[in-house]
Amino acid sequence: MQSRLCSFRKESGEVCGAPPLLEGEFCFWHEPERAQEVAEARRLGGLRRRKEQTVASAYDFQGLGTVTEIRRLVEVAAVDTLSLENSLGRSRALAYLAQVSVNLLEKGELESRLEALEDTLRRNA
Repeated sequence: MQSRLCSFRKESGEVCGAPPLLEGEFCFWHEPERAQEVAEARRLGGLRRRKEQTVASAYDFQGLGTVTEIRRLVEVAAVDTLSLENSLGRSRALAYLAQVSVNLLEKGELESRLEALEDTLRRNA
């Protein structure tokens, strides 16, 4: 069974390659009747990216790719939670954040130990 592709051709002559809408020959992004929806989606996407960059900068948040980066997110959550009014929910959130932090510390320590072992093995190889 051959799948259909969007009929839109890029400036290079290459076909878009995305699946077309059910009743059409173009995908969502290239369907002429949806130009206003596409423009709004692009505008909202741009706003979203700017907001993400602003918030990430304000919290010194780099992502979730390393134990250090995840630890930073937990720190921000802990500080925000500590600033809330004392309640059972706040206490539970703080206990959970403490539990997550202990796990991160263990993983960070294991990561450091593994790196040290790998360095030793490389030097001895």
